[in-house]
Amino acid sequence: MHIDHEPKLDFKDVLIRPKRSALPSRAQVDITRKFTFKHSPNRYGGIPIIASNMDTVGTFEMARAFAPFGLSVALHKHYPVDTLAAYFKKLKTKSTAFYSMGIAKQDSDKFARVMRGGASAVRYVCIDVANGYTESFVDFVARFRDTYPQLTVMAGNVVTGEMTEELILSGADIVKVGIGPGSVCTTRSMTGVGYPQLSAIIECADAAHGLGGRICADGGCTSPGDVAKAFGGGADFVMLGGMLAGHDECAGDVVEQNDEKFMRFYGMSSRTAMEKYAGGVAHYRASEGKEVLVPYRGPVADSLQNILGGLRSACTYVGARTLKELTKRTTFVRAGMQTNEVFAE
Repeated sequence: MHIDHEPKLDFKDVLIRPKRSALPSRAQVDITRKFTFKHSPNRYGGIPIIASNMDTVGTFEMARAFAPFGLSVALHKHYPVDTLAAYFKKLKTKSTAFYSMGIAKQDSDKFARVMRGGASAVRYVCIDVANGYTESFVDFVARFRDTYPQLTVMAGNVVTGEMTEELILSGADIVKVGIGPGSVCTTRSMTGVGYPQLSAIIECADAAHGLGGRICADGGCTSPGDVAKAFGGGADFVMLGGMLAGHDECAGDVVEQNDEKFMRFYGMSSRTAMEKYAGGVAHYRASEGKEVLVPYRGPVADSLQNILGGLRSACTYVGARTLKELTKRTTFVRAGMQTNEVFAE
């Protein structure tokens, strides 16, 4: 047994300290990024925010709404082969969509069929498991890299520097960071396992960047300010789930209660998801997610405007002309209170 006495931080524990800025307007801030990758030959260009590959959020409809903004979507893995192949084949900007998959044999077989059917149209792949610390996962990433050297591979989830390094050395271009911070994830309460998300981002980014790799902060953002903190902490990409729930482009059922509309939103390790895709919760495991009703919020474009506007504003507060500069210009200060809640609902 070992106790790490160094404090670890979440988004709620800090604020970004403002700095003198010569920027005249938020409109002067460029929040696009251009990336090369350690292993794949692809070049990324866009705003590095990705919709999560949850089946209610990672939809074709969301991808179509995100594309004009230069944003990406990790499509959920439950679409049929022919549908996925047709979508990727027609996709003009390949970096706007990630193909998502697990590590079972059926996942590999399905991906091979999509690649054949889509004339090798997929360029970005998210290899996604809840626990990225297993040897079988690392081995899968290495084999996948050997089989598909041309693809940009995002793999996770992990929360520590040493495992980030191992995944990058095994073939991942982007490591997905986060265990337990999601709004409908119950891993921390069910298992006691996790890591405060901001510290995970800072530590994993440091490890990845030392090897020429990238990270994607996955989970824990509840506001545009949290997105700014994730980028300020060193994240190259930020993945959002709950912040995008409840919109027209989501796949959740609409429910009416007391003349108000809500949409169902649930974690992919929840009982709801396992009953939908796996015939129920297996006898050897427990559900590690929950289902909630979120208020219906209309088209996602309005929410994206708020997220991107908040990110640009954060850059102006610290004098960062580009999103790339935000990390260098960020100083976090510990805070006991984030906002004044006197008129909170």
